[in-house]
Amino acid sequence: MIAYASRTGNVRYIASKIQGEAVEIKEGLQLDKPFLLITYTDGLGDIPLKVAQFLERNGAFCKGVVVSGNSNFGHHVFGGAGEKIASSYRIPLVRKLDLRGYQEDYNAIQQFYEKRVIE
Repeated sequence: MIAYASRTGNVRYIASKIQGEAVEIKEGLQLDKPFLLITYTDGLGDIPLKVAQFLERNGAFCKGVVVSGNSNFGHHVFGGAGEKIASSYRIPLVRKLDLRGYQEDYNAIQQFYEKRVIE
């Protein structure tokens, strides 16, 4: 399963490029199986509130995180949400994507998903 949060549509687009069941994070979403998290970065490197709340309930099932950001804000904050989530939940930061990323990013994410999430 892929769980994703999208604000501008970039993350929704990324999730659509990965073959697998995907669900958008909404308030109260509860999962009972392993998932890959795809999220955006809020502010200057922050975890979006709805993602933080989702992880409080579902973090035990999270196998990795992919983060979208905008490198124009500076590399010191680029993809900061992904780094913070990976550190807090002791999971791999699979990929940092600038905005929507590229095909090579999708290939790497797909490979991780098949090996670490759906097994």
